[in-house]
Amino acid sequence: MRSIVLVAAAAVVLCLVQAIIPSRDGTAYAQASRIARTADPCCELEGVPGVVWYGMDSTLTVERIAAYCAPILWFSPDEPLLDDRTGKDIRIPHAFPFEDAPDAPVVYYRLRKVYARDDNEAPPYVPAGDDRGKAVVDLANAAGIELDFFFYYGSEEGFGGHDHDVESVEMKIVIGDRDCENCRHGMAVWRVNGKAHGVLWYDNTLNTDVYTIFPMTILVEEGKHASCTDKNGDGYYTPGYDVNERINDAWGLRDVIRSGMLSSGGFQSWMAKVRRPDTRVFPPLPADSPLLKAHRGNEWYDSDGAVYYLREFPRPELAEYDEHLYPFIEDKGDPDWPEVDEDVQFKSYTDWLYDGSARRSLSVAYRYDGDHGVSFVFPMFIVKNLEVKVTGGWLVQRVILSDYQLRDITWQGMYTTSASRWVDGYFAAGAKWDKDDSGNRKTYFASETGLKFRANLGHTPLKFLKHLGTDFWGLRVGVKYLGADAWSFDNIGYVIEIGAGSF
Repeated sequence: MRSIVLVAAAAVVLCLVQAIIPSRDGTAYAQASRIARTADPCCELEGVPGVVWYGMDSTLTVERIAAYCAPILWFSPDEPLLDDRTGKDIRIPHAFPFEDAPDAPVVYYRLRKVYARDDNEAPPYVPAGDDRGKAVVDLANAAGIELDFFFYYGSEEGFGGHDHDVESVEMKIVIGDRDCENCRHGMAVWRVNGKAHGVLWYDNTLNTDVYTIFPMTILVEEGKHASCTDKNGDGYYTPGYDVNERINDAWGLRDVIRSGMLSSGGFQSWMAKVRRPDTRVFPPLPADSPLLKAHRGNEWYDSDGAVYYLREFPRPELAEYDEHLYPFIEDKGDPDWPEVDEDVQFKSYTDWLYDGSARRSLSVAYRYDGDHGVSFVFPMFIVKNLEVKVTGGWLVQRVILSDYQLRDITWQGMYTTSASRWVDGYFAAGAKWDKDDSGNRKTYFASETGLKFRANLGHTPLKFLKHLGTDFWGLRVGVKYLGADAWSFDNIGYVIEIGAGSF
């Protein structure tokens, strides 16, 4: 079975060069060439997304891999740190203050994880001492990698503004090989995740497809610098297209937040400003990048545009001198990257391809509906959430313990339109097993509807509560219906809950 996955991965990586060709008037991108044509018919595979490199090299350094995969950054024309600069004069993202600053922007990379093939004959990762950029990934023995890019800004503005800001983009990259003369090995970006304000539910996640254009364009939020994927590189955020997972919860792009307006409800088009072609910052594509050809003739890449430097993400101890900067580096994961997984099974590999970021999905709340009780909400599949794709909402399980010594038990299936907006409606239905003083139990149909109010504590004096395992605390106000069946109700009453968790 694992060989099937590797063949599929090979097909993903060996065709379809997707690149960006900006129009001369800067209003939109023209269609990119979607077929990689070479002298070898084996490489002429149509309709395969995500390829960023293919060739005969069986080993690549980490810094070279980062250069093939690195994204374009696109800033709002009113980004305060631009300081009214455009094109080659742009100097953001910044270099960390404990490093030498080049006369250009700087982006940092980190190889977070390397997955070995289950038939690997040698280590998939070969270290090179302290210079991790010179370390080597053996493509013949690696099945996939996780690669992160980090962007440092000296400050941010708006609600909760502060000095120092480190934002990031995560990529999952498939590695495969074929018995072809000119394209034996290859890499394709399978999934891109733009981080937003440190809340997992806000992640802007894109599973790439045939319409995804590379290098990936990342729209940078004005003033606050959240990262949002732009699938076709047109400078506009389109929910469901540029982000195609957890659409109702994804942060998107909210340039208005710089003004101090905190909009944690659903994204609206008026929240994002139109990007101009002269506020992009380009990656330093290697000379043999299959994406480079599409940039030739593009004035912004060839002569007028800013191209950033790539550096490896530093160890946190370099920032220990600054108590405000240090946490922004220290909380970004294992400083001894990468982790190498040399025991990959078929199921774990496919789960890796399709899973999302870990979700803090358990909610616990005090409940009062005439009786005191406690409410638990958890994923429909216990360890995996069930998203309703048609509406973008979630189906979850809910268990309520109430009455004297918590003797009454209620189970409900609950639907809610999101897990992160500041207010959402919900509906729940199921059964209640009511135990009386004699020990007898009666079963009732139990339904409930109302509103759930949430507050993200990350920017409040109560932010220490996030250590309890959730980004949100909330209040639920609803109306409950109880009856012998779904069509008649013996009891109608109000419900109030207060507690921790998204749901």
